[in-house]
Amino acid sequence: MARYIDSSCRLCRRERQKLFLKGTKCFTEKCPLEKRAYPPGQHGQSRRQKISEYGVQLREKQKVRRTYGLMETQFHNYFLKALKQTGRTSEMLIKLLERRLDNVIYRLGFAPSRKTARQLISHRHFFVNNKIVNIPSFLVNPGDVIQVREHSKKLEVIHSSMKRVRDNAMYPWLSLDKAAMSGTFLNIPERAEIPLNANEQLIVELYSK
Repeated sequence: MARYIDSSCRLCRRERQKLFLKGTKCFTEKCPLEKRAYPPGQHGQSRRQKISEYGVQLREKQKVRRTYGLMETQFHNYFLKALKQTGRTSEMLIKLLERRLDNVIYRLGFAPSRKTARQLISHRHFFVNNKIVNIPSFLVNPGDVIQVREHSKKLEVIHSSMKRVRDNAMYPWLSLDKAAMSGTFLNIPERAEIPLNANEQLIVELYSK
């Protein structure tokens, strides 16, 4: 399957905001966006003309797609799924993305980034309802329990990530048992609860052309 292998920090600079793709680095002064808050490339600092309506919609789509670490075809398929569901397509799209297993593991604090979460899942380090799941795109349902496998509980990447999780800062649709290294997906979050700085309605307008 196709995957992005270039520098993740370039993506943040292109969108001119932190997408939190590099884990702890994003919270330090080593983040390239702290010193170079302009798009990469030789024309990154040049003054450009006013961006078109299409350009604004495209940038919003790219920002959300890159935040969740998806390729174009994957992202478009989620849009088609959201289109078939009852409710606002824009909100359904974000809710579907939030239910991805790699995102849930990242939100629970078992991984410092979604990219790392995908690697851990692919290497079979997690149970979902006492069954091994090695598919990052697996959609989690309300009531599902995600656990770190017994032999994986000593992994430094998981421990160092969990140390940064504050007990009072867990998302309202998730519950975490640090001692057992287990988390529960309580319910599908409302759009207002999801910490994503994006106008997803522009994505619907882009794909509807």
